[in-house]
Amino acid sequence: MKMVYTNESIFLVSNVKNLIEAQGISSFIKNEFSQGAIGEISAFDSWPEVWVTNDNDFERSTKIINESQNNNEGEDWVCEKCSEQNASSFEVCWNCGTENSQQQISVASPN
Repeated sequence: MKMVYTNESIFLVSNVKNLIEAQGISSFIKNEFSQGAIGEISAFDSWPEVWVTNDNDFERSTKIINESQNNNEGEDWVCEKCSEQNASSFEVCWNCGTENSQQQISVASPN
C-alpha cells in the first residue's frame, strides 16, 4: 500500500479517491475522522490521505491525479450584462450572477 494524495480538505481527498476508483484502482482513505484530534497531534498528521491498495497502481494513480489537477481547459470570458471578466471555471458571473452563454465574448487566458 502506498499513499498517493493528502490534503486538509476531506472533500478534495474524497474526490481524488473517486477519480482513482473510477479507473478500477482499489483505494481507501486513511485519517478520515482524525481531524478532531488536532491539538493532541500535529495538524499535518491528521490530514486525510488516499492510499492505493496495490503498489503496482501507484504510478497510474499519480498520473490520474496530476491530470485532473492540471485540467485548465476553456478560456476566461466577459459577462455580456456587466462586462466583468470571469475565470473559465465560473459558470456564472461572479459580479452579477448572469450565466455564461455561447454568445458571450471569450478572452484569452494570460499564460
